[in-house]
Amino acid sequence: MRASRLLSLLLLLQTRGRMTAPELAEELEVSVRTVYRDVEALSAAGVPVYADRGPAGGYQLLDGYRTRLNGLTAEEASSLFLAGLPGPAAELGLAEVAAAAELKLLAALPPEPRSHAARMRERFLLDVPGWYRSGDDVPHLSAVAAAVWDQRPLHMTYRRWGRQVVDRVVHPYGLVLKGGSWYMVAAPPGGTPRTYRVARVLTVETLPGRFSRPEEFELAEFWHGYTQEFRERMYTARAVIKLAPGRGDLLAYTMGADVVTAALDAAGEPDAEGWLTLTVPVESLTHARWLLLRMGTDVEVLGPPELRALMVEAVTALGKIYQ
Repeated sequence: MRASRLLSLLLLLQTRGRMTAPELAEELEVSVRTVYRDVEALSAAGVPVYADRGPAGGYQLLDGYRTRLNGLTAEEASSLFLAGLPGPAAELGLAEVAAAAELKLLAALPPEPRSHAARMRERFLLDVPGWYRSGDDVPHLSAVAAAVWDQRPLHMTYRRWGRQVVDRVVHPYGLVLKGGSWYMVAAPPGGTPRTYRVARVLTVETLPGRFSRPEEFELAEFWHGYTQEFRERMYTARAVIKLAPGRGDLLAYTMGADVVTAALDAAGEPDAEGWLTLTVPVESLTHARWLLLRMGTDVEVLGPPELRALMVEAVTALGKIYQ
């Protein structure tokens, strides 16, 4: 246990540079006193770690010191190959680089982790896009990625929803791959970040100079908040339905697992015939009609009255076609 913690402490200092004892203690989930003892143990083992005194001080490694990659367990090494994502790497223009890095990693591993990692690569595949759809066509992804990496401003033309084309100058902060689609998180100079679907970037030009990335900006935190807000904006109405016994899985497939799971958890007891009454958030009443028609006779719409009227209208029109 202690050997693993010492290695983690060493890698933290190697990847992050100077860190204080309280910061190390928080990362390693130990006491500050334990950090002091671990640093002494590393020094005794010949690792060139030293302390700077004062308010801005902390521990750091001697400049240029690097540990060899020989502390990975078989499971840790295998997990790295599950993160390979050859498709996205190729889209970013990094296919050859990723392949070379994988080869070097395999060569650096001891025999047991190496064989375990090789089996993982042979037997598991990550296919990012969902069923019945392919990934976006993203001809400008490499240019956007380079601008993100180098902190270079971009001038682009962008096709918004409704096919309106706009002209933008943005500072790209990061890229997110979601369900087979690439999104750029960027902000206009002096503005607040927002998201752009990279497939809708029509033209792009890298501008001279560099921008300063806000120190307080965290890509993962921004994306989590954005997805929460998007979900709240997307579901603007509620549908009250009766669901036939045993059809929860079909409804989840039709309307989304997270939405239906929450509705099922909030539902009361089924009636005498096993039907459940649910309140389900929907994007709009017309969209709800389209989704619920796919359920056939396994669902009855109870409300709101406007949605029930839409269902009656659709069923009546179908009856005229198929009578």
